[in-house]
Amino acid sequence: MLLRYFYDDKLAHASYVVGCQATGEAVVVDPMRNILPYVELAKKENLKIVGALETHIHADFVSGSRELADRFGTKLYISDEGDKDWKYQNLENVSHQLLKDGDKFNIGNLIFEVVHTPGHTPESISFILTDTKAADLPLGIFTGDFVFVGDVGRPDLLEKAAGIQGTSESGAKAMFQSIERFKELPDYLQVWPAHGAGSACGKSLGAVPSTTVGYEKLFNWAMQFKDEKSFKDELLAGQPEPPYYFAVMKSVNKIGPELIANLPELKPIDRFADIKSLLENGEQVLDLRPADVFSQGFIPGTLNIPFNKSFTNWAGWVVDYKKPVYILVDPDSLDEVITALHSIGIDQVLGYADAEAIIGEADKLDKYDNVTVEEAKEMINNDEANVLDVRNQTEFDEGHIENADHIMVGTLKNRLEEVDASKTVIVHCQGGARSAIAASLLKANGIDNIVNMPGGYSKWSTEVKA
Repeated sequence: MLLRYFYDDKLAHASYVVGCQATGEAVVVDPMRNILPYVELAKKENLKIVGALETHIHADFVSGSRELADRFGTKLYISDEGDKDWKYQNLENVSHQLLKDGDKFNIGNLIFEVVHTPGHTPESISFILTDTKAADLPLGIFTGDFVFVGDVGRPDLLEKAAGIQGTSESGAKAMFQSIERFKELPDYLQVWPAHGAGSACGKSLGAVPSTTVGYEKLFNWAMQFKDEKSFKDELLAGQPEPPYYFAVMKSVNKIGPELIANLPELKPIDRFADIKSLLENGEQVLDLRPADVFSQGFIPGTLNIPFNKSFTNWAGWVVDYKKPVYILVDPDSLDEVITALHSIGIDQVLGYADAEAIIGEADKLDKYDNVTVEEAKEMINNDEANVLDVRNQTEFDEGHIENADHIMVGTLKNRLEEVDASKTVIVHCQGGARSAIAASLLKANGIDNIVNMPGGYSKWSTEVKA
C-alpha cells in the first residue's frame, strides 16, 4: 500500500493519495482543486487514479473531485447521509457511488468502510482503511473535518456562514454522539484529518499532521466530556468567525464547480491608464505587495492583500465574488497566486499587471502612515484619535485598548458606516498584518484620515499597558 500526504499551508488543508501497488490503483481523499501534485505522483508511482473520496461538502476550499473525474474518468465516492439539503447535485454525467453508514468498497486490496460522523455537517462521513495484504484489521481512519489533532469540527458553520438557523445546537448534539462512537474504535488506529493548525473549521487544531484514536481519547479536549450539555457549551464557545466565502464554497461544492479549463482567460495589463479606468468603473483591483511597501505608495482605490500564507483566507473575506478581479502582482508569483484564488472559487480573475511596473507609471499615488504604539498613545491621550480594533471577537474580549471600537477586519467592508472618522482613526490588530488590510480597505472607500499601528495590541500590551 502507498499513502502520501499533501498539505496546502494557505488553506491548512490536508489531502491524501492512497494506492494499492499490487493492482496499480489509487484514490485521492478530499482532493484539492489543483490536481497536478496527484497527477505527478501517480505518474511517478505508476498508479491510475480511479477514485476521489469526499468526507463531506467542504466549505473552505473548492474540491478537486470533478477535476479528477474530467481528467481520468475518476469515480466519486460521496456521502448520501443528511437530509435533502445536504445532497450532492448534478451527478448525472459523473461516475459516482453514494455512500451510507456501514457501506464498504474495495480499491484493489484496500477496503474502505464508511462511518457516518455528523456534527460538523449533517452529511459528514469518515473512511476506515484496511490493507488486506498486510493485516485483517484496519490501519487508520480518514476523519475529514470530524476529528482533528487536538480538536473536533465546529458545528456552527452552517448557521454562521450559511444562515441556516438552529444548526449550531443540533450539530453540537450530533457531534457528541459521533465522538462517543469514535471512542469505541481501537486505540492503535491512525487518524488522518483534513485540516491542521490555522484552519477556521475548528478553534484549536494542532500542527501535527496525524494522530491516533488512543492519543485523542487521552488528550483531545472534546473527548473528555461525559455529559452532552457541558460538551455543547464548550464546543460552541470561542469559535472563530467563519470567512464570508464559506457560504459560497458550500454551494459550489454541492452543485459542482466549473472546470478550471473553462475559466476565463487571464490577460496581461501593461498600461496604468487601463488600471485607472478599471477603478473608475468600480472594478476591484487587488495589490498583492507586502503591506509596508504598499503603505508607502499605492494606486488609489486598490485593496492590499499581501501574498503570503494568509492570502487565501483574507481574499475569501474581502473579495466580492459577484465581480471580476484584477491583480497587481509580482509576475514570478502569478501561477501560485492564480492557483490560490481558484482554490477558494475566485474564478473571475480577468487581468493582471506587474505591480512594480504599473506603480512606476502611475500619475498619482496614495499612502498611509504607520505609527508606533508610543505615538498612538500620545494621540489618544491628546484626544486626537479614535481606535479601531480589527481582531477577532475572542482576541478583543481577552483584552483591548480602552474605548476602542471593534470591527473584525473580515466584516469591515460591510460595516463602514460604523467607523468613527471624526478624528484620525488608529487601526490595529494583534501584530499588524490584518490592520494593514483594513487600512487599505478604509482608504479605498474614502476614509482617508487613518494610520496603521504595526505591532498591534501585542506590542501595546507589553510596551504601553505594562
